[in-house]
Amino acid sequence: MSRIATVFDRLRQQNKKALIPFITAGDPDPTMTVPLMHELVKAGADIIELGVPFSDPMADGPTIQRSSERALKHHVGLKDVLAMVAEFRKSDMSTPVVLMGYANPVEAMGYVKFAAKAKECGVDGVLTVDYPPEECAEWVEHLRQQELDAIFLLSPTTPQTRIEQVAEMAQGYVYYVSLKGVTGASHLDLSEVASKLSQLRSHISIPIGVGFGIRDGATAKAVAGLADAVVVGSRIIEEIEKSPRTEMLANVAYLVKGLRSAIDEVSGKH
Repeated sequence: MSRIATVFDRLRQQNKKALIPFITAGDPDPTMTVPLMHELVKAGADIIELGVPFSDPMADGPTIQRSSERALKHHVGLKDVLAMVAEFRKSDMSTPVVLMGYANPVEAMGYVKFAAKAKECGVDGVLTVDYPPEECAEWVEHLRQQELDAIFLLSPTTPQTRIEQVAEMAQGYVYYVSLKGVTGASHLDLSEVASKLSQLRSHISIPIGVGFGIRDGATAKAVAGLADAVVVGSRIIEEIEKSPRTEMLANVAYLVKGLRSAIDEVSGKH
C-alpha cells in the first residue's frame, strides 16, 4: 500500500479527516523548506503538498505567485525541490509528500528521468496543474511504473466526461478546487461543495480533498464535515510571508495546530 493510501486508511479507522498543507519549496529561501515541512508534520499535517516554483503560475492567486517569485530569486528549480524531499526523508519516512506544479519543468527534465528521480527521493504523488487527463495517459503511466500517485484537480466547472476520465486515472486522492478561478480567493459556498462532492463520489472511489478558500478553523471544520481531506495553501503562505524569520516556524505551527484541532472536532462518516 502506498504511503498516501496508508494515511487515509489510518484516518478512516480513527474516524478522522486529513489535513494537507501546501507550501512552495524555496519560500522564503531554500534553507527554510525542510524545517517548515517537519514543523507542519509536528503541528498535525497528514500529507504535505510541496509546490515547485514556476515563473508563470497561471492557476495560482497572488499569494502563491509571490511565494514562487521569492523561491525563484534563489534559483530554486525542480532538482532542488527533489533534493529537499530527499533531505526530509532522512528523518521522516512516513509522511507522504506530493509535488504540485506545472508541466514545463517536468518536460524539461523528461518524464522517465523525473519519475525515477522523484521515486528515488521519496516523493509519493504528483499533481501537474496544466495536464488535463485526456492528454496525459503516457505521463500517468510513467508515474505508475515508479509507484507514484497521479493526483488530479477537479473544479465546479469540470465537465462530466473529464470527471469520468479522472475517476479512471487518479490515484491517492483527488483535489477538488471549491471555487471557480484562482487559488486563495474567498467566498466558500458549502452547499455547492456538498452537492458537488456527492456527484463526484458517484464516480470516484478514492478520497477527495477540498481546498481553495479555507482561511481559518471554522472553514476548515466545515469542509472537514464534507470532504475526506482539507487542503490549505494561501493562508499558510501568508503566515510565512508576514512572519519574521525567527518566528516563522512557531507562527506556522500555531496556525496549523489550530486548523488540526478544528478539523478533529468533526467526526462521523459520510
